[in-house]
Amino acid sequence: MSDLLLIDGSQGEGGGQILRSSLALSLVTGRPFKMENIRANRKKPGLMRQHLTAVKAAATISGSVVSDVEIGSQTLVFEPGSVSGGNYTFHIGSAGSASLVLQTVLPALMMAKTPSVLTIIGGTHNPMAPPFDFLQKVFTPFVNRLGPNLKMELIHYGFFPAGGGEIRVHVQPAQKLGPLQLLKRGELISRQARILDSRLPEQVVENERKLLLHAGWSDSEVKIEKVLNSHGSGNVIMLQLQMEEITEMFTAFGIRGVPAQRVVQEVVDRYRLYWNSKAPVGEFLADQLLLPLGIAAWQNSGTSEFLTGPLSGHTVTHMEILRQFLDINITVKECSANQFLVQTG
Repeated sequence: MSDLLLIDGSQGEGGGQILRSSLALSLVTGRPFKMENIRANRKKPGLMRQHLTAVKAAATISGSVVSDVEIGSQTLVFEPGSVSGGNYTFHIGSAGSASLVLQTVLPALMMAKTPSVLTIIGGTHNPMAPPFDFLQKVFTPFVNRLGPNLKMELIHYGFFPAGGGEIRVHVQPAQKLGPLQLLKRGELISRQARILDSRLPEQVVENERKLLLHAGWSDSEVKIEKVLNSHGSGNVIMLQLQMEEITEMFTAFGIRGVPAQRVVQEVVDRYRLYWNSKAPVGEFLADQLLLPLGIAAWQNSGTSEFLTGPLSGHTVTHMEILRQFLDINITVKECSANQFLVQTG
């Protein structure tokens, strides 16, 4: 394998996204890779269950050849095969994030020759991963603007640590991804604060509601949603802003022993940081957009650009992985103290 790409999994923030994006890009480009030091900067290095599921999912949709790996493995060799659309079901077997497994196989299936239906069973609302609602309401509309057509369904909620959730994604592919320009938000159309409540004491979610009202959200904007179809307890606060050009969402997770005030303050701070930056693309969406926009640049579809706030270490590392696989230009230009122009192409 003379074109085998060597990837250091400890570079930058050294987390699981290096593996997921490498798998996704290998499937798209057909380029094999070897990764060492997988998740080296994490408390528990190596593959966790959701990462192992992502590796197996990537191999399943493509007939790829993978070196022997198991939970805890820190080295991987992946030789991609030919991606095929179809009906696929992947069981993580824990509360590991279904969203992160989806991100591994979605780019290749978005450009497959035939449609796909993906069912992924695991965690749907996990700390440190985009919740299902973010992918459905924020990310999917932009993917659909690039050419493919995605439809996402939440079949069952799966909160950490019980898991057992289920998502279903219908993928109508496009052979080529188009570019995207996102330089303004447009006017605010509406905003909504959702409090998901699965088997929590009533006082907990009522305290969260009152704290959101105190933070400036109106009674009509704050809604408590009782979740009945989940395997365990859970609590998530999601602040959603619908603007003319973009929908953004900010989340915080209630955790046993953490006061409601701290949970509400966390999500409100994220919302205010975004709102005050005046940039259309938030920190997490910027990271999510890089992969499809990088692929579009690799396909010579033209230059994409978007305005965002200060880049996270996660995003900077992601850019480097894209450069390694796709050999494209990704530039970042500081426009003001709180705005950065990102261009791919």
